Amino acid sequence: MHGLGNDFVVFDGVRQRVALTPDWCRFLADRRFGVGCDQVLLVEPPRGPATDFYYRIFNADGSEVEQCGNGARCFARFVRDQGLTDKTEIPVGTRAGDIRLLLLADGSVRVDMGRPVFDPAQIPFVAPAEAERYELEVDGQVLSLGAVSMGNPHAVLLVDDVATAPVAELGPRIERHPRFPNRVNAGFLQVIDPGRVRLRVYERGAGETLACGTGACAAVAVGRRWGLLGERVRVSLPGGDLVIEWPDQSGPVWMSGPAQSVFEGEIEL
Repeated sequence: MHGLGNDFVVFDGVRQRVALTPDWCRFLADRRFGVGCDQVLLVEPPRGPATDFYYRIFNADGSEVEQCGNGARCFARFVRDQGLTDKTEIPVGTRAGDIRLLLLADGSVRVDMGRPVFDPAQIPFVAPAEAERYELEVDGQVLSLGAVSMGNPHAVLLVDDVATAPVAELGPRIERHPRFPNRVNAGFLQVIDPGRVRLRVYERGAGETLACGTGACAAVAVGRRWGLLGERVRVSLPGGDLVIEWPDQSGPVWMSGPAQSVFEGEIEL
């Protein structure tokens, strides 16, 4: 499956037992020797009475992470298409907390991504106090960035033009900077106007992807905090557009976008 080109291998762990290891995830993600994907998603039975399913995400390097927005939309489409639910509003548990997935009439999916977390200790990010902007030294240059968690950690940098932004050079250095103990997703944000931005994201454990749902939410949350963006923002990523809404800054961020199935198959693990 994919959401704007951010692609996934999705397993039904409800009707069968699926035991994924880091080695298996790396094999599945390999585009030459395996199936090929940015992340592996696993649908499991719920772990609490308030949810219908549990959602697990494994990056291409085998690491398990807390949240993935494009994956969440694919998750919703998957459980509906596979007959695991007949609901259009689906409560799902994740390592980052519970989320709500809404299947819309046009086939797209709207996701309650929860409230952004700016407290450095919860991102986590090493800083003496919470601030709207931080300075981060990378290879002798000082970068100005915003830091936020959307269930997973994000650093957001403002750039003049995403087309020429040094994503390949700075992305991996920011990802593994020691001030981000759990590593971080690095977003490069270009503001067109208050309702429209362009974004490229170097994802933790996956490299640059065609789209990053939590990255889009993080970029809008930081941009809103900087006073640059409105309540509803169209985020243009290399793989396509997402609509991010954050009307109440004490409430959740909402993400809307497509989710598509490409093929089904079987594999022995």
